[in-house]
Amino acid sequence: MAQQQQQQQQQQMKHALQQCIDAQKDELHSLSRDIWSNPELAGNETQAHDRLVRFFSRDKTWTVDSHYKLPTAFRAVWDLVGGREGALNVGFLCEYDALPGIGHACGHNLIAEVGAAAALGLKAAFENQSELLQPVKITVLGTPAEEAQGGKIDLIKAGAFADMDLVFMAHPAQQDAPFLPGVALAEVMVKYYGKASHASAYPWEGVNALDAAVLAYSNLSALRQQLKPEWRLHGIIKHGGEKPNIIPAYTELEYYLRTPLVKDLFDLKAKAEACFRAAAIATGCQVEINYPYNSYYNILPIATLANLYKNNGEALGIQFPEQPNNFSGSTDFGNVSYVVPGIHPFFYICTDALNHTEEYAVAAGAKKAQLYTLRTAKALAMTAVDVVCSPDLLRKVREDFSQAKLKQGKHLEDTDTSLTAP
Repeated sequence: MAQQQQQQQQQQMKHALQQCIDAQKDELHSLSRDIWSNPELAGNETQAHDRLVRFFSRDKTWTVDSHYKLPTAFRAVWDLVGGREGALNVGFLCEYDALPGIGHACGHNLIAEVGAAAALGLKAAFENQSELLQPVKITVLGTPAEEAQGGKIDLIKAGAFADMDLVFMAHPAQQDAPFLPGVALAEVMVKYYGKASHASAYPWEGVNALDAAVLAYSNLSALRQQLKPEWRLHGIIKHGGEKPNIIPAYTELEYYLRTPLVKDLFDLKAKAEACFRAAAIATGCQVEINYPYNSYYNILPIATLANLYKNNGEALGIQFPEQPNNFSGSTDFGNVSYVVPGIHPFFYICTDALNHTEEYAVAAGAKKAQLYTLRTAKALAMTAVDVVCSPDLLRKVREDFSQAKLKQGKHLEDTDTSLTAP
């Protein structure tokens, strides 16, 4: 009988959260549209930050901190038990940075909307439930600079995730998927220093930094034949010289290195660096290898959360097609997944366009994306209800988390989740 009553209570809470999200669909669409209409690059999302802060500040039951630990990050907290010890802290993440030249072509305006909507829904589910087995608080964290720099990693280092127990977000894509692992990513900048000279009159006096850059590019192209099929390296020559009649004294390359598992990223970095250094030796140049931004980890699988999300999504009409064998995108949520158990599903927004295209940017701002966006927010909040209301599920999520870290061969016990250059 007690179990039946609990199931009924959970269904009532799920119904309440769906009603709440539906009731605020216009405000949520307005929020998303405002962010979409004013695309801002990573670390410069001032308008999006201010818009989200205003959105949560209108309800005085939320405690809102603007510029939280980073200039364009924010935090909004709703606490059912008024700060009582032992509350389960459920986090929802919002992203809102855009891409250069093509705006919100990765749909981060919709990520912000999903996080806000799911948090409002979960609040509505819990605010009249004074007899919950587990006291609860909800934290919405605005996480800037996902497309560059890795804002979530900086927030991890600053302690923003230290008291979170669960974390949820969702990302728009071409289809719905409860889990895709993504890949680990390191961005490397390589600078070659040579010596300028007249390229025709006395080229023997010069040391050609462009030759070094071209050799490095060729070395890496040859290296691909010996790499594992899932490993990726791709890059550009950012600066190749000044004029044809001047031996280039300075060149610069930028490369991305990706592997399915973070532990393999160290191996790929060593191989790539050997190619960069060999080019310097061959040409007599000096080389500088630098990793300017945080490195991204692959996302840890939490099967219990993924299965719950899938069940709740199907109850709302979401269809989950067969999942692709691999997915080569990267996200700084991967680093979060090594610190807090969480889920990062993907959702369809009524377009077959690919992310990071002008067509996808249009789709991310279209009204027809709203049904799918808010349905995803409901599924996330419903999944949170399941875990909060079941100590057994919560224990299973934590077991999944511990096992996933051990299987990755990197059992992190602290919040230092960035790879550093050797």
